[in-house]
Amino acid sequence: MSEIIIKEGKRIVPDEVTIPYIEGDGVGAEITPVAQKIIDAAVKKSYNGNRRIKWKEVLAGEKAFNKTGSWLPDETLEAFKKYRVGIKGPLTTPVGGGIRSLNVALRQDLDLYVCLRPVRWFKGVVSPVKEPQKVNMFIFRENTEDIYAGIEWQQGTPEASKLLRFLENEMGVKKIRFPETSSFGIKPVSVEGTERLIRAAVQYALDNNHPSVTIVHKGNIMKYTEGSFKLWGYDLAEREFGKHVFTMLRYEKIKKEKGTEAADNALNEAKKNGKIIIKDVIADAFLQNTLLIPEEYSVIATLNLNGDYISDQLAAMVGGIGIAPGANINYTTGHAIFEATHGTAPAIAGKNIVNPSSLLLSGVMMLSYLGWKEAGERITASLEKTLASHKATIDLARFMDKAETLSTTQFGEAIINNL
Repeated sequence: MSEIIIKEGKRIVPDEVTIPYIEGDGVGAEITPVAQKIIDAAVKKSYNGNRRIKWKEVLAGEKAFNKTGSWLPDETLEAFKKYRVGIKGPLTTPVGGGIRSLNVALRQDLDLYVCLRPVRWFKGVVSPVKEPQKVNMFIFRENTEDIYAGIEWQQGTPEASKLLRFLENEMGVKKIRFPETSSFGIKPVSVEGTERLIRAAVQYALDNNHPSVTIVHKGNIMKYTEGSFKLWGYDLAEREFGKHVFTMLRYEKIKKEKGTEAADNALNEAKKNGKIIIKDVIADAFLQNTLLIPEEYSVIATLNLNGDYISDQLAAMVGGIGIAPGANINYTTGHAIFEATHGTAPAIAGKNIVNPSSLLLSGVMMLSYLGWKEAGERITASLEKTLASHKATIDLARFMDKAETLSTTQFGEAIINNL
């Protein structure tokens, strides 16, 4: 048996586990085998050969279309469902009709409601900010609602006209400035979708000893969607994690009843007792604060669009998306797909110069998810040692002083040598 099973809410991982993988389009053919080779070496070294991954290739993207005529064959989805945990390289999105995005299709079909993006700096990587070492955050981005639901109608279509008539005649909407030339989009935000995301974020902070969870939102403008996301999030944290957390709503209540000093004392006491602080911040203020006081933030819980902006800005602050890993997870069913966060990069595909770190670090996340943390920590330490010695692929080496520029495969071998 090489399948992961869920027993009493816990993942049971066999020592020989089958992991489906999608090689990916463009540079995927270069980064995937390098990442796999490093992961295999780290697993072997960490567990003396007693654990191993059986890689099972499944098809998606251009490679799938060329071989099967389908961009996303049913067999691929079935493999991810059966084996629960998988990893993928970057995929091309088909142009024109059909699937809007292969990534979206995978996430929605498996209900992978959390997009988890950890962001940290590696010594030796040149950053545009003065103190990148202060950036150490874990973004929990809601993956199924908000703009990701894709509910839109193009300007000039009968559907857009029908919606416009409904809004104006049935709902009394008078605020559409140019109604006849407007396209429309609807962003759903639900209690259930909010609660499962916040639950995952708080549990992650609890399991990994992180000091705070920050709910990032635009509730000052979108009061019934993003504003509710904030309030529902606070309520969930209080209701399900009350003895482990201290929320800033509680702080405000104490402040109103007993004054600022009493509220400050309660907050300081909570911190001293190791409670997780649950706070919130408006999205635009948060983006500014990440540049000014990044050390104030740890675990971030946010909706889809905000999470997109936040993830990419933070990645830029630590050296770029080439070293930014990501995962899409359903913590209830145990299904998870780990992925490179960058695109297919067709301009450099086949040149053996692409940085494999995004996919590799996603593999580290996968190992941690499997409970094989020692192998993941070994890879992270080796990557940091390699970069600190000013050995890197061209995307990072060009900014370093006296760097040794390595090819994709050379960089992989350097990491293996430093394991």
